Amino acid sequence: MVDFRKWLFALAVVGLLLGIGSSAANAQGTLQCTTTAGGGVNVNVRSEGVTELLGDLIINCSGGTPTTAGVAVPLENIQISINANVTSRIEDATTGASEALLLIDSPYPTEGAFPPYPAVSTAPTAANAQTQLACQALNSTNCAIISKGAGVGLVGNYDGSNAAPTGPHYNVFQGYQNGINGIAWNGVPIDAPGTAGTRVIRITNVRANAFALGVSSTLIPTQISMIVSVNGSAVLNLNQPSNGNVVATILPGLIGTNASTTYQQCNNLNATLLGGTGGVTDSGVLMTAKEGFAASFKTQNYTQLYDVAYNSAGAAIGPGDATYAAPGTPMPQNIPGFNYNSESGFVPQLATSIGLDQSASEPVGLADHGTQIAFTISGVGSGVSLFAPSYVYLTGNYSTLVKTTIGVGVLVSQSATGTGAVATTTGVPVAYSTGGTPTNGPAVAVSVSGTTATLIYEIYYADPSVQESLAVPITVAYITTGPTSPAPTGTTPTTAGVNFSPLSAAATASSSAPIPRFGQPYAATSLFTINACTCNLLFPFVTNIAGFDTGVAIANTTQDPYMTAPQSGTITLNYYGTTTGGGAAPAAQTTTSAVPAGSELIFTVSNGGNYGVVATPGFEGYVIAQANFQYCHGFAFISDVGAQKLAEGYLAISLDLPTLNRTGNAGENEGH
Repeated sequence: MVDFRKWLFALAVVGLLLGIGSSAANAQGTLQCTTTAGGGVNVNVRSEGVTELLGDLIINCSGGTPTTAGVAVPLENIQISINANVTSRIEDATTGASEALLLIDSPYPTEGAFPPYPAVSTAPTAANAQTQLACQALNSTNCAIISKGAGVGLVGNYDGSNAAPTGPHYNVFQGYQNGINGIAWNGVPIDAPGTAGTRVIRITNVRANAFALGVSSTLIPTQISMIVSVNGSAVLNLNQPSNGNVVATILPGLIGTNASTTYQQCNNLNATLLGGTGGVTDSGVLMTAKEGFAASFKTQNYTQLYDVAYNSAGAAIGPGDATYAAPGTPMPQNIPGFNYNSESGFVPQLATSIGLDQSASEPVGLADHGTQIAFTISGVGSGVSLFAPSYVYLTGNYSTLVKTTIGVGVLVSQSATGTGAVATTTGVPVAYSTGGTPTNGPAVAVSVSGTTATLIYEIYYADPSVQESLAVPITVAYITTGPTSPAPTGTTPTTAGVNFSPLSAAATASSSAPIPRFGQPYAATSLFTINACTCNLLFPFVTNIAGFDTGVAIANTTQDPYMTAPQSGTITLNYYGTTTGGGAAPAAQTTTSAVPAGSELIFTVSNGGNYGVVATPGFEGYVIAQANFQYCHGFAFISDVGAQKLAEGYLAISLDLPTLNRTGNAGENEGH
């Protein structure tokens, strides 16, 4: 019966915590606690993200009766649940140990990770424990504390001390995965502060699969909520919203776009990059990744931001001074509640030696890398080479009043799968303030596997207060060696897709899948088209009836004194109309041999002509000529037979750009 009464009491407490309410909670000595959602940190998350870092949940507790000195502090089981899959890294696949942590009394180490302290936050106070000591909240013994008596922060039971006779006094508690959407901390000592102050309990490093929830289709954004429940040996009144604490709002994090252009197969393109000469030179076609909201692009670790910070006088400060710091060896991010604006969460002080279970590839809180953006190019034809800069400076509306460092993305890998060798770069990108003139890194050749290439740029620095864009110019290069090299793309363009990277099917918590990872594959769009070099002419009236005949001349004008590369090719004649008596138009015919540069195809409808053109007697209608070389001009001459009484001539109409665009092919048509 005793055990049954305890079970009923526990259910009543849990019901109270979830907002059901109970008059017993108002009993004298009850610990009064209130939740504060978000904690002011990282509350906007990317809709594409599978491992988005949620805002901290703060529980402020006051009143109650502190545990008498020398007596064990009452233990509580604390559980959080969210309306999405929890994807915090599982640090130990055997035990389910998570990177999600619970902190008590805001342990703020005096040995700041980033000197000087004012660079990141105000100095710790007496209300903060100044040493971080962790335990694994897995059972009723791991985290047990013997009370020192009333107090908070430096003088309370959570000061991080490990000395006899009462130590240890833990203040960092490691949680464990509990179902796909929950984290549990079992056996956490929760002591009432009494009149000594406020006991602050912080839940941090909770990541969620925002991609699975998606972006709202209404004016009300999709949000992630967290519900906390507590049961144990103490009477604790927890006030929280009945529908949970909103810890994140889901917003689109990436806007990917790219320009689209057309090239001509017969003209060398950016040939100097391939050791050639001549042809056309351009600055490349832009692929752009823009932040959906400011701070959508993040570094792996705060030290990368700090290394290139500028003070109000415009001088570079920090150990890196004026160079962008590579991810390198990350430093702790160990100030509770400080917004580090990085992919990593709370990374405790001395993480390898304070009692955490962290057997995964990265320690508690640390991301595998900064935000990575993949530019995937598909349908690259044979004979086509691609080049891209080794690093690219971001653009945005940076402040002109205070010098603000310009963001930069660095090419870290390139291959068909996005996991290839690191690209070779020259030097380290230099940090520019808004008064500088940034120049992208030197061009490197892009590896193409089959017909696909993927470039991955990692954010080495981004200004969290500016909505920035990463615009990567892709330079296309080829040297024309014939009508099939490079291969024309025809009506199927080379496409490009812009996505966060890596895309992953791991939708739940994992000990091996990378952080961050994403799940939104945006569709690719046209990047460039290589048109075959053709010249397309319309002869609007051609006749060989009622005593009339038509003569046609088509000149291959690719031979000239202007350094144009001479081209030769066949010409196809397409007939549209009827023959004498209402018969069908003749079938299309192609010259039996190529028309050389500087030569002319000449024929009459009644008798045919050179290069194998045969007669099409009795035809009347129009003719479209398709020449397999870039520049041509045409003339038609209509007369009665023998040109005895009537004659009329006209220039053929070019169907190519720049005036007409029916073919999408670039030609010339002045004088038509």
